[in-house]
Amino acid sequence: MQGMRQQAERLFRAGVAAADPVRAVEAALARRPLAPPPEGGVIHVIAVGKAARGMAAAALPHVSASGRALVVTNRENARPLEGAEVMAAGHPVPDEAGRAAARAVIALLGQAGARDRILALISGGGSALLPAPVEGITLAEKAEVNRLLLGSGADIHAMNLVRQQLSRLKGGGFLALAAPAGVRALLISDVIGDDPRVIASGLTAPPLGTRAEARALLERLGIREALPEAVRAHLERPEPPASPLPEADNEIIASNAASLAAMARSAGADEGEAAHVRVFPEPLTGDVADAARRIMDFAGSGPGICLFGGETTVRLGGPGKGGRNQELALRLALLAEAEGWRDYAFLSGGTDGRDGPTDAAGGLVDAATPARIRAARIDPQAELAQNDSYHALKAAGDLLITGPTGTNVADLQVLIRG
Repeated sequence: MQGMRQQAERLFRAGVAAADPVRAVEAALARRPLAPPPEGGVIHVIAVGKAARGMAAAALPHVSASGRALVVTNRENARPLEGAEVMAAGHPVPDEAGRAAARAVIALLGQAGARDRILALISGGGSALLPAPVEGITLAEKAEVNRLLLGSGADIHAMNLVRQQLSRLKGGGFLALAAPAGVRALLISDVIGDDPRVIASGLTAPPLGTRAEARALLERLGIREALPEAVRAHLERPEPPASPLPEADNEIIASNAASLAAMARSAGADEGEAAHVRVFPEPLTGDVADAARRIMDFAGSGPGICLFGGETTVRLGGPGKGGRNQELALRLALLAEAEGWRDYAFLSGGTDGRDGPTDAAGGLVDAATPARIRAARIDPQAELAQNDSYHALKAAGDLLITGPTGTNVADLQVLIRG
């Protein structure tokens, strides 16, 4: 099984490499170079997200009429960059450093005039990294909303529908503040479907919905009454008068689907071995328990490589430590044990190198994983009930540790059967 484990990790890393922010930006600007601003204008660069530093490093040499360059990224990826101010902020929990970064972005957008242009470089994680609560809502209250949404099992679309109603920058707020300057945005998509309204909560795209739709969603999720009072009061206020939102020139330059295709090529699907390499025909989404079952069913009984990409959700039922990829890996290991699988390796990992509030990207399991966990005197089923997949996988030596990757295109999975 060691060989299959190594191959699974190699394929995962091929998917991550396909989303390299430097190569993605350079390719995009080679296809369509930056247009110079009108005479007297400058180009400001604002990069936000886990891939922000790499994207900015690739873009700055292409900016001739340069104005200011501001990079906002997570602490793990924050390093100095010549020609830019780099600001580190909290992720996945927004913090005061992120609010300071949001204020800096808002100030820079406010300086832009009609002759100026904004090059926005946006990647996953931008939503948490750039908290700009509307008036009357504190950062702590916004963080509590995020916690409630995560615990409810809400998907990214639902989370952004709500978060956009509570932000000055999300849901097109960035665009409104940039006007009258024009905006070109290059986006590395960490969301399924690559909708610019969802990537980093839609900085350069219209909002997903209205306050009324956000209220209805919160009611369906059963968390409306648990919201902080100030948040409920804001969502109950009448909608503000609608005003036309400027359009941005948005371009997706890397995505989960593109990384999944790169994994398939690396596995040999383009070299006459397609019969042994299969790609799941739709994004892997929904609750991790259902996703594990779909993976098992798709794999069937024969040998080969099965590849998946998407973003699952976890409904919290306990105080344990883990993430959706770790829980998916542990669930599949227990299902495979119950069905008598003997020769396999399964990897589920976040392409950013971080799964939930842990130092792991996900999990890499095989047929001996449950036995290794029990040998450490841990009951894997009990750990699942407490959402404590991290400690179970750590006991087995089956955490996937990659460190920060500098990019983010959601999650990738590899199942190899002998």
